[in-house]
Amino acid sequence: MARNQAAAEARNLNEKLGTPNRVRDAEYIAATAILEPTSADPPGVQREPLAWSGRVFGDEQAIIDVRITVRVEESHGNFGAPGNSAGQATRCYRYLLKLYRSASFKEIDCPSVVTPPVPTAKPYPDMPKDAVERLTAVLRTATPDTLAAAVRAAFPEKHVTVDTTTHQNALVAVLAVPAERECVLLVRTADGAIKQPGYDREWLEPGEMGCNTGLYVSPPR
Repeated sequence: MARNQAAAEARNLNEKLGTPNRVRDAEYIAATAILEPTSADPPGVQREPLAWSGRVFGDEQAIIDVRITVRVEESHGNFGAPGNSAGQATRCYRYLLKLYRSASFKEIDCPSVVTPPVPTAKPYPDMPKDAVERLTAVLRTATPDTLAAAVRAAFPEKHVTVDTTTHQNALVAVLAVPAERECVLLVRTADGAIKQPGYDREWLEPGEMGCNTGLYVSPPR
Protein backbone atom coordinates (compact mmCIF):
# COMPACT_ATOMS: atom_id res chain seq x y z
CA MET A 1 0.00 0.00 0.00
CA ALA A 2 2.80 2.44 0.82
CA ARG A 3 4.47 1.86 -2.56
CA ASN A 4 1.16 2.39 -4.36
CA GLN A 5 0.51 5.59 -2.44
CA ALA A 6 3.98 6.88 -3.34
CA ALA A 7 3.27 6.22 -7.03
CA ALA A 8 -0.10 7.98 -6.72
CA GLU A 9 1.58 10.97 -5.08
CA ALA A 10 4.09 11.11 -7.95
CA ARG A 11 1.21 11.35 -10.42
CA ASN A 12 -0.51 13.98 -8.32
CA LEU A 13 2.66 16.06 -8.21
CA ASN A 14 2.98 15.86 -11.99
CA GLU A 15 -0.59 17.15 -12.33
CA LYS A 16 0.20 19.95 -9.89
CA LEU A 17 3.21 21.01 -11.95
CA GLY A 18 0.87 21.11 -14.94
CA THR A 19 1.86 23.18 -17.96
CA PRO A 20 4.41 25.88 -17.01
CA ASN A 21 3.60 29.29 -18.50
CA ARG A 22 6.14 31.45 -16.68
CA VAL A 23 9.91 31.69 -16.91
CA ARG A 24 11.22 29.92 -13.80
CA ASP A 25 14.43 28.18 -12.82
CA ALA A 26 14.40 24.65 -11.47
CA GLU A 27 15.40 25.70 -7.95
CA TYR A 28 12.43 28.09 -7.70
CA ILE A 29 10.03 25.32 -8.73
CA ALA A 30 11.65 22.88 -6.31
CA ALA A 31 11.30 25.36 -3.44
CA THR A 32 7.69 26.29 -4.15
CA ALA A 33 5.71 23.66 -6.03
CA ILE A 34 7.53 20.69 -4.54
CA LEU A 35 9.02 21.51 -1.14
CA GLU A 36 6.29 23.71 0.31
CA PRO A 37 3.45 21.62 1.82
CA THR A 38 -0.19 22.31 0.98
CA SER A 39 -3.46 21.57 2.75
CA ALA A 40 -4.20 18.97 0.06
CA ASP A 41 -1.15 16.86 0.93
CA PRO A 42 -2.22 13.44 2.31
CA PRO A 43 -0.99 12.48 5.78
CA GLY A 44 2.16 10.40 6.00
CA VAL A 45 3.61 11.69 2.70
CA GLN A 46 6.93 13.53 2.47
CA ARG A 47 8.34 15.12 -0.71
CA GLU A 48 12.02 16.06 -0.88
CA PRO A 49 13.74 17.70 -3.85
CA LEU A 50 17.08 15.93 -4.25
CA ALA A 51 18.62 17.73 -7.23
CA TRP A 52 17.63 20.33 -9.80
CA SER A 53 19.04 21.97 -12.89
CA GLY A 54 18.05 24.10 -15.85
CA ARG A 55 15.09 26.41 -16.22
CA VAL A 56 11.75 26.78 -17.92
CA PHE A 57 12.59 29.19 -20.72
CA GLY A 58 12.34 28.98 -24.51
CA ASP A 59 13.36 25.47 -25.57
CA GLU A 60 15.25 24.85 -22.34
CA GLN A 61 13.92 22.55 -19.65
CA ALA A 62 14.01 22.27 -15.88
CA ILE A 63 14.92 18.90 -14.37
CA ILE A 64 14.02 18.10 -10.77
CA ASP A 65 14.62 14.83 -8.91
CA VAL A 66 12.20 14.18 -6.06
CA ARG A 67 12.14 11.59 -3.29
CA ILE A 68 8.69 10.60 -2.06
CA THR A 69 8.39 8.78 1.25
CA VAL A 70 5.08 7.34 2.43
CA ARG A 71 4.32 5.95 5.87
CA VAL A 72 1.16 3.90 6.34
CA GLU A 73 -0.34 3.21 9.74
CA GLU A 74 -1.82 -0.18 10.57
CA SER A 75 -5.54 -0.43 9.90
CA HIS A 76 -7.86 -3.24 10.98
CA GLY A 77 -10.61 -2.24 8.59
CA ASN A 78 -14.32 -2.01 9.31
CA PHE A 79 -17.69 -2.51 7.65
CA GLY A 80 -16.22 -5.10 5.29
CA ALA A 81 -13.25 -2.97 4.22
CA PRO A 82 -9.92 -4.83 4.30
CA GLY A 83 -7.27 -3.74 6.76
CA ASN A 84 -3.55 -3.32 6.20
CA SER A 85 -0.34 -3.61 8.15
CA ALA A 86 1.93 -0.67 8.89
CA GLY A 87 4.54 0.04 6.28
CA GLN A 88 6.84 2.53 4.61
CA ALA A 89 8.04 3.05 1.04
CA THR A 90 10.49 5.42 -0.60
CA ARG A 91 10.44 6.01 -4.37
CA CYS A 92 12.21 8.61 -6.49
CA TYR A 93 11.13 10.39 -9.65
CA ARG A 94 12.57 12.77 -12.21
CA TYR A 95 10.32 15.60 -13.44
CA LEU A 96 10.88 17.40 -16.75
CA LEU A 97 9.32 20.82 -17.33
CA LYS A 98 9.29 22.94 -20.48
CA LEU A 99 7.50 26.17 -21.26
CA TYR A 100 3.93 25.64 -22.50
CA ARG A 101 4.27 21.85 -22.40
CA SER A 102 2.74 19.42 -19.94
CA ALA A 103 5.11 18.26 -17.23
CA SER A 104 6.34 14.67 -17.47
CA PHE A 105 8.05 12.31 -15.05
CA LYS A 106 9.63 8.89 -14.72
CA GLU A 107 10.78 6.74 -11.83
CA ILE A 108 14.51 6.65 -11.13
CA ASP A 109 16.75 4.81 -8.68
CA CYS A 110 16.93 6.67 -5.40
CA PRO A 111 20.40 8.09 -4.80
CA SER A 112 22.07 7.64 -1.41
CA VAL A 113 21.35 11.16 -0.20
CA VAL A 114 20.72 11.28 3.53
CA THR A 115 20.28 15.04 3.88
CA PRO A 116 19.30 16.64 0.57
CA PRO A 117 20.09 20.29 -0.20
CA VAL A 118 17.34 22.80 0.50
CA PRO A 119 16.24 24.89 -2.50
CA THR A 120 15.44 28.56 -2.08
CA ALA A 121 12.94 30.64 -4.03
CA LYS A 122 14.48 33.93 -5.08
CA PRO A 123 11.63 36.32 -5.89
CA TYR A 124 11.03 37.26 -9.50
CA PRO A 125 10.55 40.97 -10.34
CA ASP A 126 6.88 41.85 -10.21
CA MET A 127 4.63 44.87 -10.40
CA PRO A 128 5.31 47.43 -7.64
CA LYS A 129 2.69 47.11 -4.90
CA ASP A 130 1.87 50.82 -5.12
CA ALA A 131 1.69 50.90 -8.92
CA VAL A 132 -1.93 52.08 -9.07
CA GLU A 133 -1.34 54.83 -6.51
CA ARG A 134 1.83 56.07 -8.25
CA LEU A 135 0.24 56.04 -11.68
CA THR A 136 -2.85 57.81 -10.39
CA ALA A 137 -0.71 60.61 -8.99
CA VAL A 138 1.02 61.04 -12.35
CA LEU A 139 -2.25 61.16 -14.28
CA ARG A 140 -3.66 63.87 -12.02
CA THR A 141 -1.11 66.43 -13.23
CA ALA A 142 0.10 65.11 -16.60
CA THR A 143 -0.62 66.69 -19.97
CA PRO A 144 -0.53 65.00 -23.39
CA ASP A 145 2.97 66.38 -23.88
CA THR A 146 4.36 65.33 -20.48
CA LEU A 147 2.54 62.02 -19.98
CA ALA A 148 5.12 59.59 -21.36
CA ALA A 149 8.10 61.13 -19.58
CA ALA A 150 6.20 61.58 -16.32
CA VAL A 151 5.11 57.94 -16.19
CA ARG A 152 8.60 56.67 -17.01
CA ALA A 153 10.10 58.92 -14.32
CA ALA A 154 7.61 57.61 -11.76
CA PHE A 155 8.50 54.00 -12.63
CA PRO A 156 12.28 53.72 -13.04
CA GLU A 157 12.20 49.94 -12.47
CA LYS A 158 13.82 48.36 -15.52
CA HIS A 159 11.52 45.33 -15.50
CA VAL A 160 8.42 47.56 -15.79
CA THR A 161 7.50 48.62 -19.32
CA VAL A 162 5.50 51.78 -20.00
CA ASP A 163 3.06 52.63 -22.80
CA THR A 164 1.07 55.86 -23.05
CA THR A 165 -1.17 57.65 -25.52
CA THR A 166 -3.91 60.24 -25.84
CA HIS A 167 -7.26 59.01 -27.14
CA GLN A 168 -10.38 61.14 -27.55
CA ASN A 169 -9.07 63.72 -25.05
CA ALA A 170 -8.31 60.98 -22.54
CA LEU A 171 -4.84 60.19 -21.19
CA VAL A 172 -4.12 56.45 -21.32
CA ALA A 173 -1.23 54.91 -19.38
CA VAL A 174 -0.21 51.26 -19.11
CA LEU A 175 2.40 49.52 -16.96
CA ALA A 176 3.47 45.96 -17.68
CA VAL A 177 5.70 43.21 -16.34
CA PRO A 178 5.44 41.01 -19.43
CA ALA A 179 7.15 37.91 -18.04
CA GLU A 180 4.63 37.74 -15.19
CA ARG A 181 1.54 38.76 -17.25
CA GLU A 182 1.06 41.69 -14.88
CA CYS A 183 -0.67 44.75 -16.25
CA VAL A 184 -2.02 48.04 -14.89
CA LEU A 185 -4.23 50.18 -17.11
CA LEU A 186 -5.43 53.63 -16.01
CA VAL A 187 -7.24 56.33 -17.94
CA ARG A 188 -7.87 59.98 -17.13
CA THR A 189 -11.02 60.82 -19.04
CA ALA A 190 -11.82 64.18 -20.63
CA ASP A 191 -13.71 65.27 -17.50
CA GLY A 192 -10.67 64.58 -15.27
CA ALA A 193 -11.91 61.34 -13.72
CA ILE A 194 -9.34 58.56 -13.32
CA LYS A 195 -10.63 55.10 -14.13
CA GLN A 196 -9.25 51.58 -14.28
CA PRO A 197 -11.01 49.94 -17.25
CA GLY A 198 -11.44 46.20 -17.29
CA TYR A 199 -10.16 43.85 -19.99
CA ASP A 200 -9.99 40.15 -20.77
CA ARG A 201 -6.83 38.72 -19.18
CA GLU A 202 -6.51 36.27 -22.04
CA TRP A 203 -5.37 39.26 -24.11
CA LEU A 204 -2.15 39.24 -22.06
CA GLU A 205 -1.17 35.72 -23.08
CA PRO A 206 1.57 35.02 -25.66
CA GLY A 207 0.32 35.52 -29.18
CA GLU A 208 -2.42 37.89 -28.03
CA MET A 209 -2.45 41.70 -27.85
CA GLY A 210 -0.38 41.93 -24.69
CA CYS A 211 -0.32 44.71 -22.12
CA ASN A 212 -0.39 48.05 -23.95
CA THR A 213 -2.68 50.99 -24.62
CA GLY A 214 -4.53 48.94 -27.25
CA LEU A 215 -6.40 47.28 -24.37
CA TYR A 216 -8.34 50.56 -24.13
CA VAL A 217 -7.92 52.21 -27.51
CA SER A 218 -8.53 49.21 -29.78
CA PRO A 219 -9.51 46.10 -27.80
CA PRO A 220 -10.12 42.83 -29.69
CA ARG A 221 -13.69 42.28 -30.80
